[in-house]
Amino acid sequence: MFAIYSKRKPQYNYPTAKKKYRFAVLFPAYQEDEVIIDSVKNFLVQEYPRERYDIIVISNQMRQDTIDNLKALSAKVVKMDSPQSTKIEALKEAIHYIEKGDIKYDNVVILDADNIVKPSYLEKINDALYAGCSALQTNRVAKNRDSNIAVLDSVSEEINNSIFRKGHTRLGFSSALSGSGMAFEYELFKDIIQECHDIGEDKYMERKLLLQNVYIEYLEEVYTYDEKVRGKRDFYNQRRRWLTTQISNLFSGLFQMPAIFNGNWDYCDKLFQWMMPPRILLLGFIILIASFLTVLDFITSIKWWLLLVLLGITFSIAVPDYLVDRKFKKAIASVPVLFILMFLNIFRIGGHKFNPTKHSLKP
Repeated sequence: MFAIYSKRKPQYNYPTAKKKYRFAVLFPAYQEDEVIIDSVKNFLVQEYPRERYDIIVISNQMRQDTIDNLKALSAKVVKMDSPQSTKIEALKEAIHYIEKGDIKYDNVVILDADNIVKPSYLEKINDALYAGCSALQTNRVAKNRDSNIAVLDSVSEEINNSIFRKGHTRLGFSSALSGSGMAFEYELFKDIIQECHDIGEDKYMERKLLLQNVYIEYLEEVYTYDEKVRGKRDFYNQRRRWLTTQISNLFSGLFQMPAIFNGNWDYCDKLFQWMMPPRILLLGFIILIASFLTVLDFITSIKWWLLLVLLGITFSIAVPDYLVDRKFKKAIASVPVLFILMFLNIFRIGGHKFNPTKHSLKP
C-alpha cells in the first residue's frame, strides 16, 4: 500500500518564505579527514545568505591540518578526542558549544561528513520550516555506485524513501528519519538530543517526536547525496548497528502503552515498522520456507510463493527505474552473501562500536 501511494504526486509545494531563519549546520566527523573538507566547500556554495548560517564541524580523531583548513573555510570546529565516541555524543557536544556562545539559532541541519547537497538546499528547507514544519527529512540518495554492495545499498535506500517516506507522507503518516539530511527547530532538537543516551539518534528522535505528536515532513525534491558502503565487512558492521538500534527502540517503544491506546496511529505505525525484519532477511526466509514446503507440502507452499511474488511486486514499485541497470543486475548475485551476513548479525546484536564509512580516493 505504501509503495503504491509513493507514486502519487505531492499535494503541494511550499511557497517562498518571507523570513530567512538562522541555521546551525552540524557535521559530526569521526576520522573523516578524506571527505570533510570537500563537503564543507560544497555547502559553502549555498544560495542562502551566508550570514544566516554557520557550519559547525564536530571533529573527533582528525588531523590538525584538517582542522586548520576547516577554520580557513570559515567553519566553526568543536574538537573532541574520544576513540569510542558516538554520533549522539558529538551532537550533544555541538549543542553544548552553541549554548555557550552568543549566537541564537532558529533551526539545525544535520549532515554526515561525506554528504553533499545542491545550492538551493537551505532555501528549500527554510521554506518548509517557515510554512510550519518542525521536523523534516530530505531525500537521501547515493552519490556512489562503485561496487556491488554500494549498488544494493543505494537500492535499499530508495526502497526506504518510497515506502517509509514518500508513501507514508502521502497517506498522512510521518516520514522516517535517515540519520542525515535532517532539519529541526533548534529548541525541539536540543531538548530531544540531550535526553538520548544510546546509539541510533534518528530512531530515538522519531519515537520522541511522534510521542509529542510532532509531524515529520519529507522533502522529496531536496536531495542529500550520501556515500554508500562498498565492502561486505562494512555492510556487516553497519547493519549490525542498525539492527541493534531497531530492536532497542522497539522494546523501548512498547513501554509507551498510553500512546498506543490513545489512538496515536503515527506511533503505532512506527512500532509496526520496527517489528518487521530487515528486508534481505524477509526475502531470504520467504524463499527458504517456500522451497522447503514445496517438497513437504506443495499446497501449503503456494501461500509462501504468493508472498514472494507480492514482495517482489512491492520492491519493483518502490525502486526507481534509473537504478535498474546493468550494475544492478550484476549486483543481484551478491544478495545470498548479504543474507548470510544479516543472518549472522542476529547472533551478534549489541555491538555499538562506530566505524566511519570507508571512502574512495577517486574524485
